[in-house]
Amino acid sequence: MKKFYLTFTIILLTLTSCHEVEEWENDPRGNFDALWTILDEHYCFFNEKNVDWDKIYNRYSARLDDKMTRFELFQVCSEMLDELKDGHTNLITPFSTSYYHQWWSDYPQNYDERLWQEHYLNFNYRSTCGIYYGILSQNIGYMNYSSFSNTIGNGNLDEVLAHLLSCNGLIIDVRNNGGGNLTNVETLVARFIKQRTLAGYISHKTGPGHNDFSSPEPFYYEPAEEGHIPWRKGVVVLTNRSTFSAANNFVSIMKYLPNVRIVGATTGGGSGMPYSSELPNGWGVRFSACSILDPKGNVTEFGINPSQGCEIDLDPQAALQGKDSMIDFAIELLNQDW
Repeated sequence: MKKFYLTFTIILLTLTSCHEVEEWENDPRGNFDALWTILDEHYCFFNEKNVDWDKIYNRYSARLDDKMTRFELFQVCSEMLDELKDGHTNLITPFSTSYYHQWWSDYPQNYDERLWQEHYLNFNYRSTCGIYYGILSQNIGYMNYSSFSNTIGNGNLDEVLAHLLSCNGLIIDVRNNGGGNLTNVETLVARFIKQRTLAGYISHKTGPGHNDFSSPEPFYYEPAEEGHIPWRKGVVVLTNRSTFSAANNFVSIMKYLPNVRIVGATTGGGSGMPYSSELPNGWGVRFSACSILDPKGNVTEFGINPSQGCEIDLDPQAALQGKDSMIDFAIELLNQDW
């Protein structure tokens, strides 16, 4: 089973108004109603996904039975959550965790780790803080960052960029990067900006209604502090459908920077800040509660498209010959004048 994990540091707005706390029985209907209500009051993408949550309640609650097993209840609840088509939405139990696979499983993988390791770097690469890096034969730097859960230190980044500084351009490969911590996104982006830069907007939940959100609030990233190595040459960011969550956010910011091109396939999306709660039986539920928009104010939940003219898939026939058509495209692009 392919799983992607996300960790965000987030401060959720606290509602100060008094309201009645709902309680549910610890039986199939009580747990189902608790799950449906928690999503109803806190999930952030009902309108964007055109989901009629009341209609879904009627459809799935009709399948409830007081004598059903916990496994049968889990199945009903999982199928209901799948209606959201959201890779961030999970029901966590002691015996299983629900997960919506089709946000990535219906698309080409467009990635083969062995290709860049063997055929492009001849296994001659360095690694630090989850980044694998080296110099391609065409004097193009290559960084493969598989998860933003791996903490990036500024000292580590200085070592990486110092090693690649003589290269004509840089490929940052975040294919199959399933997300992680937004702090690492900020640390990495800081090496590619010269001044305080708008990174996007966030809307916080302000009430239980589907439209109860604050106005989008901008957030900014600062360039790396003096003394740390910046990158001012061309950059290509390689993406596939399994570029998700915090990695999706990274791509959404990099796309609007000068001298950066996004190459590959549309990312997997997953732009919401997470919210966690618990059902009467102790099962956990986790889902998106605050929407992050890109620097242009666009919703990024459905993914980030490649730059114009830069959409390309991995050619499976070329891969058999040791060629990664996406890396080759990126190399050719970096050798051109932008």
